[in-house]
Amino acid sequence: MEAGRRRGLSGIVSSLSLLCVILDLQLDGLLGASHAEIEQHLEMGRKLLAAGQLAEALSHYHSAVEGDSKNYLTYYKRAAVFLALGKSKSALPDLTKAIQLKPDFLAARLQRGNILLKQGSAQEAREDFEAVLLGNPGNEEARSQLALTGELERLSEDAQAAYRQRDYQGTVTVMERVIELSPWDPDARELRAACFIELGEPRKAIQDLNPTTKLRNDNRAAFLQLSRLHYSLGEHPDSLSQVRECLKLDQDDQECFSHYKQVKKLSKQLESAEHSISEQRYEDAIEKYEAAMKTEPNVPFYTTRAKERICHCLSRSKRAREAIEACSEAHQRDPRNIFILRDRAEAFILNQEYEKAVEDYQEAREFDAENQEIREGLERAQKLLKQSQKRDYYKILGVHRNANKQEITKAYRKLAQQWHPDNFQSEGQKKEAEKRFIDIASAKEVLTDPEMRQKFDAGEDPLDPESQQGGGGGGGGNPNSWPFEFNPFGSGNFHFKFNYN
Repeated sequence: MEAGRRRGLSGIVSSLSLLCVILDLQLDGLLGASHAEIEQHLEMGRKLLAAGQLAEALSHYHSAVEGDSKNYLTYYKRAAVFLALGKSKSALPDLTKAIQLKPDFLAARLQRGNILLKQGSAQEAREDFEAVLLGNPGNEEARSQLALTGELERLSEDAQAAYRQRDYQGTVTVMERVIELSPWDPDARELRAACFIELGEPRKAIQDLNPTTKLRNDNRAAFLQLSRLHYSLGEHPDSLSQVRECLKLDQDDQECFSHYKQVKKLSKQLESAEHSISEQRYEDAIEKYEAAMKTEPNVPFYTTRAKERICHCLSRSKRAREAIEACSEAHQRDPRNIFILRDRAEAFILNQEYEKAVEDYQEAREFDAENQEIREGLERAQKLLKQSQKRDYYKILGVHRNANKQEITKAYRKLAQQWHPDNFQSEGQKKEAEKRFIDIASAKEVLTDPEMRQKFDAGEDPLDPESQQGGGGGGGGNPNSWPFEFNPFGSGNFHFKFNYN
């Protein structure tokens, strides 16, 4: 029985030995084929790299690394492609792997030191440059980079000291050189951004923070900070975009989600208000802008913007007194805003305060002399001012410039009855009444005719021969002449009977 067991074991050992031989032969064949493929990938990678086809070259180097994970040169070459593609973070692990496989590979150490210096890792960069000089004391690049590393270390200490002392401008000055030496260091850019915020320069802070979202993995803090900065500047679409990037990294981030809800709500209100304005639903727009001010009462930009647009809506809806009051308040908050000045000028015109309208348009022109709308508005206001000094049909009838035809006709009937010449006895009174009656009739003719009223509103009197150059309107040459086909007061014996129907 013992002998049988021994024979059985001997058979198993023999079978295992045979299996090992077969596997060894197969492995040799595979390695041989793999080596040829690796060489082919390397050669293709080299050719594509030389041709500038970096993405295709990288694909072949990936295959070469997968085929032979012990070849330090393959890692080094792939790192070179990563660097050419601007992917320094991806190049760094390959250079480290090449150094691990071949510790005396000085070219890889020098390249890694350069990357570490740009990333702001001064101590690690120093170690690499010193190792290169130890192996090759005459390497001038390593010596020069080592000197820059020392400069970076000193400047970084100076910047931190200035920041602790709240010398933000001094910190910014030092950080200019620090970032020049280490442009891929997110800490350096974030420090300078913090200084810009303290100095009241949020746009410069945005410029520094933008690159940090790519330089640092999962940089939700930077996305949130960017969103808040854009929000404070009134750039709510950009703010919304940045906070969404934060939530893409972590949808459960409470700070980002809370800010997202605020920005989203305000953005919706502002967009809806502007849509109402585009459809001339001014009352609806006013309500939405008032709601927006309640949603965000703490950021001055949104309050100023809302008041500007409310001013615009009131002016466009011809609520002159309310518009003047709202626009004046908006003007105090934003005195260089030409659109507020324009809208208040239009409200002054509605209120027949032409001198003030001219003043507002002139002030707006000082801020933007090239604006065509402002130039045209000023010309019209000046015409209306000149016109008002001659004969103002709205004042004659005692109606506002936004009066409708029914209101104009009603005012005309009342005044015509009041100033009818038959109501007066003395010759002097009759002449004065005739003059007033003719003015009243002229005012009715102009203001109830859409075309003539449009001309008058543009600063041109359709009954004034100077404006019409001898034609237009029924008034002829004398501004006090009867505007119709005959003058009922031409004969002393003619008695005009006025109908009030």
